[in-house]
Amino acid sequence: MFTGIIESVGEIAEIQAAGADYRLNIATGRLDLADLKLGDSVAVNGICLTVTQLTGRGFWADVSAETVACSTFANLKGGDRVNLEKALTPTSRLGGHLVSGHVDGVGEVVSKEAVGGSIKLTIKAPEGLARYIAEKGSITISGISLTVNRVEGVQFELNIVPHTQGETTLTDFKPGTAVNIEVDQIARYLERLFQGDTGIAAKPGITESFLAQHGFK
Repeated sequence: MFTGIIESVGEIAEIQAAGADYRLNIATGRLDLADLKLGDSVAVNGICLTVTQLTGRGFWADVSAETVACSTFANLKGGDRVNLEKALTPTSRLGGHLVSGHVDGVGEVVSKEAVGGSIKLTIKAPEGLARYIAEKGSITISGISLTVNRVEGVQFELNIVPHTQGETTLTDFKPGTAVNIEVDQIARYLERLFQGDTGIAAKPGITESFLAQHGFK
């Protein structure tokens, strides 16, 4: 699990093909590696990867074909900057929100506009994910925990303050940039709960009686 608070901006040092999978070498920049060991998890642009080898200036990780298909990994190349966050511990501050590191889909930056010292970013989500995105709710964009300011159809707006700009790769974003999206976990679990054992989605018009039947009292 992660929080979406980026600890360092790293760089793709090397990518090796391994059949349908890949091996990824990441230079981790200022990320503290003192407590990182083999088997630990690190979120790379919001993708949870397992450390398979430590290099002194970073680590190697394996990337499965499934991860490649569900994320922006295929767009990465040597030298690209990436957002990094180590897995949280029981004593970590939960400064963002609970993030699994399992990418739900790929969105696209529609527009980027300076508003004072902040940046207003508009992103288009895949249609299947749009229903999980709520105004003032949490969302993870390429590993970064952000608050949704406004939602209109499949597009949503984010406000990026100067501190976040300086600590992440968001300044690299431009119209057309593909981004990893992980929606808030609560929305996904609520939907599955309402489906019940049959997997049939709840009908529109949820009532107090319906909520009570499903444990909400």
